[in-house]
Amino acid sequence: MKQRTDRILVGGFVLTLALMSLAFFLLPKERFSELENRVLQSAPQLTWDNLLSKKYADDAESFVTDQFPFRSKWVAVKSSVEQLRLQQENNGIYKGTDGYLFEKFATPDYSKIQQYADAVKKFAVSHPEVNTTFMLAPTSVGIYADRLPWLAPIYSQAKVNQFIAEDVQGSVSFIDGFNFLSPHASEPIYYRTDHHWTTNGAYLAYVAYAQKMGWHPLSKKEFNIQTVSNSFLGSYHTRSQFNGVTPDSIEVYTPIQPVSTEMYVADTDETFTSMYDANFLEKKDQYSYFLGGVHALMKLTSKPHKSVVKQEKLLVIKDSYAHSVIPFLTLHVPEIHVIDMRYYNGSISDYMSENGIKDVLLLFNTATFIDSPALLKLDAKK
Repeated sequence: MKQRTDRILVGGFVLTLALMSLAFFLLPKERFSELENRVLQSAPQLTWDNLLSKKYADDAESFVTDQFPFRSKWVAVKSSVEQLRLQQENNGIYKGTDGYLFEKFATPDYSKIQQYADAVKKFAVSHPEVNTTFMLAPTSVGIYADRLPWLAPIYSQAKVNQFIAEDVQGSVSFIDGFNFLSPHASEPIYYRTDHHWTTNGAYLAYVAYAQKMGWHPLSKKEFNIQTVSNSFLGSYHTRSQFNGVTPDSIEVYTPIQPVSTEMYVADTDETFTSMYDANFLEKKDQYSYFLGGVHALMKLTSKPHKSVVKQEKLLVIKDSYAHSVIPFLTLHVPEIHVIDMRYYNGSISDYMSENGIKDVLLLFNTATFIDSPALLKLDAKK
């Protein structure tokens, strides 16, 4: 009897593996996960270089993980099980107080941080004719560590920012997000369910940059502030799938004295007359309402009032934290070029030379910056 039971179990296990393997090869591969709001790993390319550097093995592992059959349903099941066990963490996301979800921030690899900070420093030093400003903003867990679950481990983002600030000192104008966000911690400066700052947080970043540049930023009274969504469940909710989470609201700040802006997206060779895409408010990734999401290269041309124009051109090298900040910058700069290093493979130096760029803003959040090997392209000799 026992042998028969064992055979059934083994047979069932083998059959399950066979069916899952068959499903893996037969089911269509997804390029983008709406649930996780990210691009999924595609099939790795087998080359000698990739094989020797172990890149092929790493990519193959990511490919199997990302394209695992019915992945989104497994994520949801795992979340439900974890909540039944009264766990306050799932998929690297903590369930904090006041409705906040937080991403784990573990002790980082300082050797990598050193590399990325050095790339920024070398970029600035190699372009002495350019005024380079570097804004580094903490994520919500950096400001609200006191809202984490009891005994949840966390590493200080303030220490990371300080390390980077000291490394780039003298080469760039450094703006530490802690300095302009911490005094407003009682305000809604971060989404509770997403890794981005709110439009209010973006406004504070705009004010900090404007003051650094000697501009006169517009006050909140000079904007019409409108709520465009009350149903935003962001990336932290997507990853954790915690139940009972209250959606965030998304606001847009429209200047009372309107400024027309034209946005050219080089990736698709399309031109838009708005910096906001309302179509995304009906999708999972509502934050892509700002600038229509992630693009390798964009150019925004606006007609700000002459009294507030302080410079003609600006290049923003960024992650997605910049998306809700850039609309504010168009109120002062007629021509803004935007590059995302993760997707742009051209020469930054050549682009700056060809477009007469004399001012650069690097804008990143701390969690993204310390895990962005694409930043090494800044120091690439092209």
